[in-house]
Amino acid sequence: MFSLASTRRIASGLILHANPLYVQFYITARCNLTCQQCNIIYANSDVRECNLDEVEQIAANLSRIGVAIVLLTGGEPFVRKDLPEIVRAFVKHGIHVRMQTNGLASEEALAKCIEYGGNDISISLDTLKPNLQDRINGEVNDSWIRAIKTISTLTRVLPAKTFGALGCVLSPDNIEDVEDVVRFGTAIGWYTSLVPAHVAHPSQPMNFRTYDKRLIFTPDQYPRVATLLRRLKRLKAAGASLYDSDEYLDDIYRFITNEPTTWRRKNNGVCDSPSMYFAILPNGAWAVCCDHRLPGPPVPVYDASFPEVYRTASFKDRAVSVAKSCSGCMFGSYPEITITARYWSAMFERARVFMRPGAMRKEHAKWPLSVEVLQSIAADILARRDAQ
Repeated sequence: MFSLASTRRIASGLILHANPLYVQFYITARCNLTCQQCNIIYANSDVRECNLDEVEQIAANLSRIGVAIVLLTGGEPFVRKDLPEIVRAFVKHGIHVRMQTNGLASEEALAKCIEYGGNDISISLDTLKPNLQDRINGEVNDSWIRAIKTISTLTRVLPAKTFGALGCVLSPDNIEDVEDVVRFGTAIGWYTSLVPAHVAHPSQPMNFRTYDKRLIFTPDQYPRVATLLRRLKRLKAAGASLYDSDEYLDDIYRFITNEPTTWRRKNNGVCDSPSMYFAILPNGAWAVCCDHRLPGPPVPVYDASFPEVYRTASFKDRAVSVAKSCSGCMFGSYPEITITARYWSAMFERARVFMRPGAMRKEHAKWPLSVEVLQSIAADILARRDAQ
């Protein structure tokens, strides 16, 4: 799945902590959905989008500091017509590209991004119930079936030895549905990654933190959360394609129940930005993470001097001062990279996921999967649950 160059960068980042493993690049704040758990269209609406020349320089600079993986996200990255060219820029510089989408991308755009080297993709899917997904997505009719059609397209145009994932946001609305999504992903040869809904106050908007207080779990719901997480661990132990580590799943419960999370405990209670990961805003400015911008003068990642600036002690002090003041998040990728790099059991678990490309071959051999087959798989999973 990973090129030799990316594999070397991942290894040095995980073992030596010598280079950033992962960068989230918010290439746009625009989106064709208004999902109840996301605030991105408001939080980043004040900045412009980078042009392709700037993206090219960002890719070159990230390569110079040893970045292994870039996540192209938004908003909805596929609203940018130049997304294939953005993918190509990073691939050309030896950086592994992961794309994130709500599933409303066109077949042409998907195929072109894959042709240019974007063979790693995550699709948002919170339930196997079409009406519920449409409501979660902002009352957008047919958004569930359009995501299913995109999955069908990807089983036809993606190389078999690739990493497809379902991104599932856990909230009170879909707590009974998460296990179904994991079973669905396993059945089609995709992994599922879980993120709990994050809620912010309107006076302090953050990218993926909704204002909707209905998405805050109440104490009477905590036992249901605990039961779900136990069942997910058992599913994973039995071979289900759940990406999340046990350490991460335990912290989801702590986060939901307002207990302190522990995934940062091996780094003095601070996350690993800027050393192992960071974010880039749509305008190319460096950010500590998806939640926090860098106070003071912006640092454009497309500037020719960025690699030198990034390595200075003064820059890292600015970034760490923000990270130290953060109470913590459970936005999957950041915690999981810290956990993987600092906890041996999680590192071995992650190695099993990525270093055994044949692990999903049985399911991949069934590709392509038609929309009707995917609907049938979803219906069978729901029927089995109802029969229990």
